[in-house]
Amino acid sequence: MTSQPTPTKAGNDPGRAGEPGGGLHAGLKNRHLSMIAIGGVIGAGLFVGSSSGIATAGPGILLSYALVGTLVVLVMRMLGEMSAANPTSGSFSAHADRALGRWAGFSIGWLYWFFWVVVLAVEATAGAKILQGWIPAVPQWGWALIVMIVLTATNLVSVSSYGEFEFWFAGIKVVAIGAFIVIGGLAVFGVLPGVHSDKAGLGNLTGHGGFLPHGPGAILTGVLLVVFSFMGSEIATLAAGESEDPQRAVTKSTNSIIWRIGVFYLGSILVVVSLLPWNDPSIKEKGSYVAALDSLGIAHAGEIMNFIVLTSVLSCLNSGLYTASRMAFSLGARGDAPKAFARTTSRGVPMAAIVVSVLFGFLAVFFNYKFPDSVFLFLVNSSGAVALFVWLVICFSQLRMRKIIQREAPEKLIVKMWLYPYLTWATAALIVFVLGYMLTDTEGESSGRTTVLLSLLVAAVVVVIAVVKQKLDGGRTAESAVDTEEARTEVRA
Repeated sequence: MTSQPTPTKAGNDPGRAGEPGGGLHAGLKNRHLSMIAIGGVIGAGLFVGSSSGIATAGPGILLSYALVGTLVVLVMRMLGEMSAANPTSGSFSAHADRALGRWAGFSIGWLYWFFWVVVLAVEATAGAKILQGWIPAVPQWGWALIVMIVLTATNLVSVSSYGEFEFWFAGIKVVAIGAFIVIGGLAVFGVLPGVHSDKAGLGNLTGHGGFLPHGPGAILTGVLLVVFSFMGSEIATLAAGESEDPQRAVTKSTNSIIWRIGVFYLGSILVVVSLLPWNDPSIKEKGSYVAALDSLGIAHAGEIMNFIVLTSVLSCLNSGLYTASRMAFSLGARGDAPKAFARTTSRGVPMAAIVVSVLFGFLAVFFNYKFPDSVFLFLVNSSGAVALFVWLVICFSQLRMRKIIQREAPEKLIVKMWLYPYLTWATAALIVFVLGYMLTDTEGESSGRTTVLLSLLVAAVVVVIAVVKQKLDGGRTAESAVDTEEARTEVRA
């Protein structure tokens, strides 16, 4: 039975905007949020993209992962500070709206939405390739369509159905990578029963040309290859607005980000480069995790890993659609998107936001099959640096929001950024440095320079639209936009 509308503990989740559905429902349980937070840092890119990083930096790729991991921990700490004080489905976009100006919230919100609808197409195609390998009678586009329809249906039913699907998807990823670390670790130390590998050992970290076979510069090149596999860490802060206890969920996910990245990223990559020499040809041919499992003589290693990658792809699709729709919902509630996006069904589902997001995802899938080397390549490249833009905006938002929170409600500073403001400025400087270093990468159609320049072009267009819209709206301020959003807040239990 649905209870009377009650505000969230923080009281500023975007609400119903006077629509019949009564706003978002607090349908995510604590176990859902916990698994979303854990699984959010394990993207399909970790399984399929780490081999190129290892080939580029050798064992030194561990330093690349550690550097990006540290960056994500710091950014998530800032986001956690703001979101614990004001949990909202708009997350960093809503915080930027209040801290930097309405143009900032509008711009980063739409860029983030654009990023995830493109990801929908990338992941749907990746999943379709695996499924077609198992059942070739169904064409790739058919599998992509089926996967998108099924996950759209789960998101349309209720937020709890999204949470339940993500709980199991993320659970499989967590168990799989945990088992890989344990089995691989035992093999590295030669204590795995019934398995003996001539290649395994910690000597692989310094042998075969040393820990940095291509020199220290390869660490930064590795950063460019691994940075985008961390996108998704922030999903828990968006989902917190629909949880039973938003502040507790945000605080818990923020405080646990260090061990999650340490175990799942650094731990698993350490096992890979210890089981096999970094330059073993099988890593590039089969993929790092499949090659590592094969080296232990584990039967059907390729199929096992394909199943895990498919689970990761479905998890990314599921969360991508959820994230895109909730960002669109928040933009609609703040008047920065069509009002229809802020309407919810009786189950608290923003149907229009979900449908529009998935339609753009379908369109991107079409472009991937029809114009893979032109239109779709442009979409991928022009959204590629959005992750870094989001992190940079979070830094600047936190610098201002800390002062606002301290002035208005200091008791809400449950999570605090370390060494404020110095560490915040240092993090922003590191992100700018990574963007600048990407400009030196000029190889290939998806080079770092191409990605940054096209992403900046799209960002510039969105910012211009935001500024023009703000002027046409008669200078409505960011504060009034957020106040309007707060006035509409109603989240049903």
